[in-house]
Amino acid sequence: MSRILIAVTHLLGAGHLTRAAALARAFAGAGHAVTLVSGGMPVALPRLEGIRLVQLPPVRITGTAFTALLDPEGVPVTAERLAARRDALLAAFAEAAPDAVITELYPFGRRVLAPEFEALTAAVRGAAPRPLLLASIRDVLATPSRPERITATHARLEAYDAVLVHGDPIFLPLDLSWPVGAALARRLRHTGYVDEAEAVPARDGPRSGIVVSGGSSAAGLPLQEAAVAAAALTPGLSWRILVGRAVPEPAFAALASAAPPNAIVERARPDFRALLSRAALSVSQSGYNTVLDLLHGGAPALLVPFEAGHETEQRLRAETLAAHGLARVLPESELTAERLAEAVLAAPPRATHHAIARDGARRSVAIVEEMLGPASRTGAGGAPHVHAPFDLSPLTDALARAADRGRITALWWRDDDATAHTPAIDRLLALAARTGWPVALAVVPARAEPSLAARVADETGIDLLVHGLAHANHAPADAKKAEFGPHRPLTALRDDAAEALALAKARLGPRLLPVLVPPWNRVAPDLPENLPPLGYRGISAAGLLPPVPGLVQAHAAIDPIAWRSGAKLADPAGVIARAARAVAEGGAVGLLTHHLVQDEATWAFCERLLDHLSAHAAKDRASRRSRAAALFAPAASPVSQTDPIFP
Repeated sequence: MSRILIAVTHLLGAGHLTRAAALARAFAGAGHAVTLVSGGMPVALPRLEGIRLVQLPPVRITGTAFTALLDPEGVPVTAERLAARRDALLAAFAEAAPDAVITELYPFGRRVLAPEFEALTAAVRGAAPRPLLLASIRDVLATPSRPERITATHARLEAYDAVLVHGDPIFLPLDLSWPVGAALARRLRHTGYVDEAEAVPARDGPRSGIVVSGGSSAAGLPLQEAAVAAAALTPGLSWRILVGRAVPEPAFAALASAAPPNAIVERARPDFRALLSRAALSVSQSGYNTVLDLLHGGAPALLVPFEAGHETEQRLRAETLAAHGLARVLPESELTAERLAEAVLAAPPRATHHAIARDGARRSVAIVEEMLGPASRTGAGGAPHVHAPFDLSPLTDALARAADRGRITALWWRDDDATAHTPAIDRLLALAARTGWPVALAVVPARAEPSLAARVADETGIDLLVHGLAHANHAPADAKKAEFGPHRPLTALRDDAAEALALAKARLGPRLLPVLVPPWNRVAPDLPENLPPLGYRGISAAGLLPPVPGLVQAHAAIDPIAWRSGAKLADPAGVIARAARAVAEGGAVGLLTHHLVQDEATWAFCERLLDHLSAHAAKDRASRRSRAAALFAPAASPVSQTDPIFP
């Protein structure tokens, strides 16, 4: 167990504090002692059991005047109040005696509070042993207009060990909003988006109504006022306008009294995601947390990004979503009741899915634990934590030896037993997106639901394979499980294989590759030579089979699950040793995962393995990440087996 201190001050909305609290809960849930220091206005935060909350003398702002700090009564802050804040922060640090300190946004922002953060930085540098010092930032930053401020930020970062970037670099790279040079790049640790809210299943039936939201602050009031007026212009539409708690009561009452009969005006609700899952259209700003709500709810989205005071964060995020086909944008400068009504009446964007990494809280814990070392990786009661270290050098050495013999190893990733769009599929695709690895889903044709094909329709780097017919065991009771094993007549095996391919083509569409993945990785020895006449061009199991003309083999030998021990993580050393042997044997080497059954330890192992192999491929060029579509190409070869779009 380690001690973690997180320091955050929110000035406008509560998004910064919400994200910091999510990180605090993730660290506490992993068995660490957490102190959360908040310097903004007090906000009711749920589920802080086991977390020590320290409230500094609060400060706030009005509008977007970030340098004009006010006290809770709206009076400009005094030097005495700022000194009291600094002293309280240092006292919290001394009492917590943390192993790691995380400053939210600073030094990339909150320059007006630099004295208290610099005092904390000095305390960190003077402590023995010295704690880790990390910055925590969102996906988009506000770039200072003066270059010297960027230089000053980078100078302050010299005291920091790393920067946790709570975004997905594949979706929205940090360098779109902040200059990322070599020195900063070395410190960046991308975690994925921090999203701990409960997912709401996508609604299959018809959607209805328009849900308007403006975040937690009063910055959404212009949008809400325009929505009330737009509702009056569209009497045939049903509107629900949600107003944040920070909007003063007189303004809320004015909205409610002006609302036409087809509009409901109410305060923000805890079931916001459930509302979005049923809505025909979401109209909102594009703050960090709002975007995550939209991605989960799956509703078509119209975004009106907050841009007052030359703010650029929300506009960049909104335009990125629009570029991915996930939303339409109405600039705030064009916001009127008439323009909003026109935009709402226009054909809504098609609700789509995107494998944006959203496990940032858990990933942040893993990153910090790895930086702190093995002693930090214990859960409550001293039990080993799922992120325990393991030695990957045997695999790295095997790849290097193969390269010395002139062979670049093609590495690929296969995941079995897919049937439908599930939260586990979302997690799998988010991991693929964050790590940059293409993944091939082995789908059970007889059990494939339309939701799976819809989920992957707009994804990149995803291929679909034929995972048997119904994943049914036809082996005798005293034999190992198999659907295409040697216990059935060859004619029955051929018939099932033909039916499986036809059914997969009908249900899965153009992403399907005619590649058989026999359930349980077992196949009768005389079946492979019968597959090419049926239309198959590949087979993937667990080990090499006799060669068959016209049938490409690419197997998945790296299986991290100990099936006989309750589908838990197998001994990492044994898994890595098997992987090293597979590299020595030659051919493509695949990681085999099972998204529906993996425990946290297995997910963590796979994540670290994928990250390690990516770094190794980029550095030593002894291996290449490969896509199934290239591995099983008709003229597959050691060169053609590698998809050139992946490094």
